[in-house]
Amino acid sequence: MTSASQTNTAYAQYPVGFVHFLSQCGNTAFWASLIIVFGILKVPLANTKAVKPVNQLITYFFQQFARFSIGLFNRFNDIDWHINVDGELSQDQWYLLISNHQSWADIMILTDFSRHKIPCPKFFLKQQLLYVPFVGLSAWAMDMPFMQRYSRQYLEKHPEKKGQDIETTRKACEKYKSTPTTIINFVEGTRCTEAKRKDISHYDNLLPPRAGGIAFTSEAIPAVTKHILDVSIVYPDTQHVMQDLVFGRVKSIVIDVRVLSLPDNCKGNSFSDPETRDKFQTWLNAHWKNKDQRISVLKNNHKP
Repeated sequence: MTSASQTNTAYAQYPVGFVHFLSQCGNTAFWASLIIVFGILKVPLANTKAVKPVNQLITYFFQQFARFSIGLFNRFNDIDWHINVDGELSQDQWYLLISNHQSWADIMILTDFSRHKIPCPKFFLKQQLLYVPFVGLSAWAMDMPFMQRYSRQYLEKHPEKKGQDIETTRKACEKYKSTPTTIINFVEGTRCTEAKRKDISHYDNLLPPRAGGIAFTSEAIPAVTKHILDVSIVYPDTQHVMQDLVFGRVKSIVIDVRVLSLPDNCKGNSFSDPETRDKFQTWLNAHWKNKDQRISVLKNNHKP
């Protein structure tokens, strides 16, 4: 039975959580508005030298959004951060960053982590997100590629559409070839919840990895696969990340980064070549098993 003091504590968290939630919304709206305004202003500057400083300013706004969002997390939670990097990082390299995914907070965490370490991250986004208030136009202003993926059933009825999704994305990513970029890929394909994990996964902490997104990325931007960053974001004391962050109940967050080299037999066009894709999926499955075990260790070592 819940004691009266525990009940009172739970009720006391609601006003704090409400203030925190509104603060996060205000932070998002403020920085997104700046990003959108400058995104519109840079349209007539396309293909000119003047667009570079505008893009740098937009990147700064995005990083400040993440910085202030993390600051709010720290303000309303007593978080003990544990950050470990195994390998050398550079702002002058192209990276493919693969990560587990449990919460929208992961995006802020990865963006804030990137500051002064690696190029500001870009995300491949579903076409539908273009119409989400603030999110869609901000992503457009930051030149993040929107993917129009077609299902197998759709392509069977419309074979003329085959390959158009990757061609559209390749054109959108042309600008990344001259500027060091970090492309983030959540290889589980969706946020990992306890219900999803129990339903479809044989891992203790993860959902099964999907090689298709990485194949899609490597086809659009070949340079990013030369340096792979494997990031494990671990919340040792919660399975309801955003809810507990908002209400100030998160005590520990772990960011574990490992710099990887892709095996030679996995290099190549894994999007168009089924054999290369199968080899990559085999490597990814083995790596994901080790990652799952590593996350279990990190959870046990950093529980508050």
